[in-house]
Amino acid sequence: MINISMLQDELQNFVSGSAEVQGAILASPDGLTLASVLPIGMDEERTAAMSASMLSLGERIGRELARGNVDRIVVEGEKGYGVLVSCGAEAVLLVLANSAVKQGILFLEVKRAVGRIIPLLA
Repeated sequence: MINISMLQDELQNFVSGSAEVQGAILASPDGLTLASVLPIGMDEERTAAMSASMLSLGERIGRELARGNVDRIVVEGEKGYGVLVSCGAEAVLLVLANSAVKQGILFLEVKRAVGRIIPLLA
């Protein structure tokens, strides 16, 4: 059984551990929130549903374009980044970061966070 409290603690530690990370949400593949630390005003349910849909669509696009497995989907806007990654078959992680973040460091930290989250989903 998934320990939601431990997932919430992991996300909280991840977000508070970096000045550039503004929030994160962990959603099930069907778009339900498992844990979240989002900025004030962001709709948790809508964000979870969009995250699951975007990752699913990105994976289908990767297959159609013969690009292999998708490592991450990055949305870059004038105010920062949204990085979507799969946490195995059990969850999708969306990380929000400001525009000052160094992408390489962000991607490394996201990868490490996924490594800590996946065992909590078992």
